[in-house]
Amino acid sequence: MTDTHALCTVNEIRQVEQAALANSPSYALMQRAGTAAGELAYELLQSSEKERRVLVLAGPGNNGGDALEAASQLMNAGLKAFIVLPFSTDSLPADAQQALQRAKASRATFIGINDAAITNTDWAIVIDGLFGIGLSRAISGPLYDLIANVNQLSCPILALDVPSGLNADTGAIVGDAEGIAIQATHTITYLADKAGLHTCEGRDHAGVVHVATLNISAERFPPASMQLNHRELFAKCLRPRRHNTHKGSYGDVSVLGGSHGMVGAAVLAARAAAKCGAGRVFIACLADSLLYDSMQAELMSRLASNIDYSSTTTVAGPGLGTSRLARDTLGKAIIANTPLVIDADALNLIGNEPALQEKLLARSAATIITPHPLEAARLLASTTQQIQGNRIAAARALAATFRATTILKGSGTVIAAPDGTIVINTTGNPALATAGSGDVLAGLSGALLAQGCPEWEAALAAVYLHGLAADELVKRGIGPIGLTAGELIPEIRSVLNQLVNGEI
Repeated sequence: MTDTHALCTVNEIRQVEQAALANSPSYALMQRAGTAAGELAYELLQSSEKERRVLVLAGPGNNGGDALEAASQLMNAGLKAFIVLPFSTDSLPADAQQALQRAKASRATFIGINDAAITNTDWAIVIDGLFGIGLSRAISGPLYDLIANVNQLSCPILALDVPSGLNADTGAIVGDAEGIAIQATHTITYLADKAGLHTCEGRDHAGVVHVATLNISAERFPPASMQLNHRELFAKCLRPRRHNTHKGSYGDVSVLGGSHGMVGAAVLAARAAAKCGAGRVFIACLADSLLYDSMQAELMSRLASNIDYSSTTTVAGPGLGTSRLARDTLGKAIIANTPLVIDADALNLIGNEPALQEKLLARSAATIITPHPLEAARLLASTTQQIQGNRIAAARALAATFRATTILKGSGTVIAAPDGTIVINTTGNPALATAGSGDVLAGLSGALLAQGCPEWEAALAAVYLHGLAADELVKRGIGPIGLTAGELIPEIRSVLNQLVNGEI
């Protein structure tokens, strides 16, 4: 596909594949797939000092045929391929049967599923071709044990199309807790990229994703309704500042939160908003304990009841609590119909209060909601497991239900628009799994809205920059273990300015 950021569903891939098979000579597509896999495997082996022994896992379908063809290619390149084929060969599709005969002719070695060599050999690389995008039930029995053993190996593992056991659409493990999936270091995915490789369990199991289009023309693919997040999607709203401006040019942000004992969440969001460019930032506290922020004296502290929400961008939720005062003040911020970011306790209040939901649906101003999976479950009267089982569907449901741009946080954060458009973020790492990280994201989102970014671009930019800051810190050895949310803020400011100035 010409758009390297586009993502296709399994159904879309099947339609493209069927059309391609109908217009290609027999075995041509499988040979291209196997060749692409073999070439990538050979490339990955170039830095290895191990004896070039390759373990190939071949399944009962065309994915197994791709693996068998890759084995033949590697044998022809002088490597030693050992093939595990734990299924009856009688049921192999026609093209896979041809791949099997080619593998046998290459004199590759076939070993059993319980062969001690699987765990006792110092493999240079493993090629996973057990199951592709068609798996519908949890992997169990001897195959479960095989994958568990392979996951313990220290060599590179290359998955073909999708790591066996991973749902290509959702990124969940097929069968949830009962299932298992290959933990690949690299995945070569065919025809087009898939969302499941980039969200939920996808990033832990797919590793580095390579796309092999197999010479299928871009015209055969439907218009993409999903894509990976990238700078071109939001760069136009992040421009260098004009000299002839003042603090009023960049908007006010009010962080509505900070109930007793939870003022820190509001402070983090407010600091993020200030350091990411808002002209003025107010901490609109429910508690009266914060006189000022001694570390960030530029922030102004007000009682939440004294804020004019009709003249500010509001970030509602960090440390807000769920008291009656919190509910009533949130209602005022919602009906003010000015740009609004809804996070944390504000989401929980909306989930429990039909009256707040009605007010939210009556809004016409920019609205971004930023739930984590548990908050999303509360909003949709669902469970966290169900949300994680299909993060894309959940994000779409939230965006449509509340008519708001939705940031469903987690590994491979999903950003959804009310019209169903989906973007999956690619930046970020486990350093973000720390208290206050979401407050920082909310403050950043509010700052971008206050400076005039449209809500869709603001959401995309905020998630991207938030993750990029964590990535940059980890590169310098600051995390992922022990990175705190406050450390993200100056790094976000840095990458934001670099992006605006075209330095990254």
